[in-house]
Amino acid sequence: MRIALIIGHKKSSPGACNRSYGICEFEFNEKLAHDIASIGKFEDLHIVYRRTYSALPGDVNSLEPDVAVSLHCNAFNEKATGSEVLFYHSSVKGKEIAKVFQRNVVRVLGLTDRGIKPKGTEDRGGYILRYTHAPCIIIEPFFIDNDRDLETVRDRYDDFVAALINSFKEIESII
Repeated sequence: MRIALIIGHKKSSPGACNRSYGICEFEFNEKLAHDIASIGKFEDLHIVYRRTYSALPGDVNSLEPDVAVSLHCNAFNEKATGSEVLFYHSSVKGKEIAKVFQRNVVRVLGLTDRGIKPKGTEDRGGYILRYTHAPCIIIEPFFIDNDRDLETVRDRYDDFVAALINSFKEIESII
């Protein structure tokens, strides 16, 4: 199985941040992607950095992956909490893959289960979900601006990485 593991955002546009801990989405997810790759020892995993948002689907498609997973973190008001996974509304495989990742992330982190969420092209994240040829999901495992969510992920980080690695192995039967 060829995996495209997308790091949400980029160094010059790091996404949502946690003021207390001084960490942003890009920094967190860059480390996470490299930990998944090194610990999971996948034969065909490609870490994808975003050049521009409009170029991202083409960059992913050029790898011809069987699945694309974009790593993100939610943010809202420093109080919102929980885990969710987004998928393209008409992707049957995307929905099934989202269920696997959501179940495993919620089990390990124990945060509020915000469910899997279908998205259209005009929705947040919809562009990459729609224009990536392989089934694609966006993982939003916690709210990075919520200190308790971030602390939970940090406390359970090794188990969280293992849950994501196991999710990749589990979805092989779906792909």
